[in-house]
Amino acid sequence: MRFHASEPQVILNLPAWIPGSYMIRDFARNIVSLHVTSGGNAPRVTKLDKQSWRLDGCEGEVSVHYQVYANDLSVRSAHVDNTHAYFNGTSVFLRLEGSEQEPHLVTIEPSDQLPAGARVATTMPAVRTGKSGYGDYSAHNYEALIDYPVEIAQLDECTFSVGNVEHRLAIYGRHDCDFDRLARDLARICSVHAGLFGELPIEHYLFLVTVVGDGYGGLEHRDSTSLICSRKELPARQPDSDSKVSKEYRRFLGLCSHEYFHLWNVKRIRPEVLKRARLDQEVHTSLLWSFEGITSYYDDLALARSGVIGPEAYLEQLCEIVTRVMRGKGRFRQSVAASSFDAWTRFYKQDENAPNAIVSYYAKGALVALGLDITLRTLSDDSLSLDDLMRKLWREYGHPDIGVPENGIEQAAEELLGESLQDFFQRYVHGTEEMPLEEWFGALGIGYRLRPARSLKDMGNVPENPYE
Repeated sequence: MRFHASEPQVILNLPAWIPGSYMIRDFARNIVSLHVTSGGNAPRVTKLDKQSWRLDGCEGEVSVHYQVYANDLSVRSAHVDNTHAYFNGTSVFLRLEGSEQEPHLVTIEPSDQLPAGARVATTMPAVRTGKSGYGDYSAHNYEALIDYPVEIAQLDECTFSVGNVEHRLAIYGRHDCDFDRLARDLARICSVHAGLFGELPIEHYLFLVTVVGDGYGGLEHRDSTSLICSRKELPARQPDSDSKVSKEYRRFLGLCSHEYFHLWNVKRIRPEVLKRARLDQEVHTSLLWSFEGITSYYDDLALARSGVIGPEAYLEQLCEIVTRVMRGKGRFRQSVAASSFDAWTRFYKQDENAPNAIVSYYAKGALVALGLDITLRTLSDDSLSLDDLMRKLWREYGHPDIGVPENGIEQAAEELLGESLQDFFQRYVHGTEEMPLEEWFGALGIGYRLRPARSLKDMGNVPENPYE
């Protein structure tokens, strides 16, 4: 790290959490050494807290050399071995206090510890790079800098377009993926999301995929996403006659759809408190049920709307969500608004009592989104839906980059409908009242019935015989 010091004393620090994953992870604990030189001298380094250092005696150009232990094979941190190097900026880029709004230049150099043929995949704007992607990149400020995940590996790739925007998918890890099918399906799904909002506010998009034997997860960024999946979830090369979407492949497509929807909902339409969030401490909001729950509602819905899966497969997905929620007694003790607010210490730090004490703002949030969609349709004689609410949120908050206040979702829904929705929000968002799922599904002409689980793996189903 190099910078020009205008004052003899400067402070460096590293984020404690990464946007999109609401838990303190203390990334600075992975810095194993830090050495500073300035003007031929060595400024005095004083550690101020778990993630901050003060440099005294700086003069002119300052060079900071530090090593980072990178052994977290996830979408949240950094992982380096002799097959690849993956990192998020929150894990590796120190922040110079007072210079957060200054442009940042990053140089990525090849390493003989990585395999021959390794290439760089990132959406960080390139300044001067070679064919393999090594070279100089830029970010217009620190917030942008830490929003570009980077993968360096022998990558298998495919591209597709949504509108006139190129989308790229790069896979690291052993696999037998049918890229033609995956690109075709993702293009249809992403087009549904872009069509909903009527605007695709990016110049390009990148799906970074790490394939492992057993794993699942994703993290959103403004024009990319990092995903981890098991190799059985990718579409295998098969005869043309076998075009059925397996449950495993459906799960992966749902993950891609979820993170892509975040391009609008979370990365641009975002809570006011997260827009101005500090990354050294928790930032509480009661709106994660909306930003994650509504996204969870649309991720599978887009699969059905695009025609990638049929109605029965979509209903099976809904069965699984309902089953997950109904199996937990925590839904009677914690609202989705409270679950959102306490995500840092409860949802992301679950223990053996979690099913009894908490509810998922993802799963129940998706059902609340379904209920809100049906409520808007019912009260407006089917002239309004959740789609209209999302477009309103995009116009008023996302596109102009204005943070959503804590009461912003409810207020926007009421303005759209022209009448109060306080009863709905008090009961199902801020309260723990049982959701009227039979009534909600019935409004769509869908039957709903609870039955005892046949096993722990029984996640519900769409019976061929309705009296089963």
